[in-house]
Amino acid sequence: MIGLLAATILFNLFAFKTNKRLSKNQILHIWTFTISLQLIFDVMIEFKYWGYWYFDKEPNWPGLLAHIALVPPVNMMFLNWYPFKGDLIKRFSYIFFCVVAILLYEVIALLPEPWGYFNYGWWSLWHAAIVDPILLLLVVVFYKWIIRLEGELK
Repeated sequence: MIGLLAATILFNLFAFKTNKRLSKNQILHIWTFTISLQLIFDVMIEFKYWGYWYFDKEPNWPGLLAHIALVPPVNMMFLNWYPFKGDLIKRFSYIFFCVVAILLYEVIALLPEPWGYFNYGWWSLWHAAIVDPILLLLVVVFYKWIIRLEGELK
């Protein structure tokens, strides 16, 4: 639990303190999208198939913190520094290094309690290495959609 609380506080502080790109409206959209996408994915992989879980296999209150407040600030940081005007190599390199950072954090989250809080069933780092870039690209596509919709309002 200590690891989850520390990571949640640090990620949120860092995301909000370093944000230079995202408006409050965009933050709200990204936050809501991230929670929704994560919960939809986790209902199947975590709760139905027990691929991984937070703390224990059953839904629990501490695990709710991971679902609601841990990943959204990571997506904020990802979008804040994403090289939208960079060439394809720069954008894919950025995604690659973000995935490596996420995987390293996942390894730390797998430590025993009280520092770790994440557990694997059949899921592995290889699964995350394949799925994470897809999820990050979904966040980029969603963010671009938000920008387009905001432009239509003006």
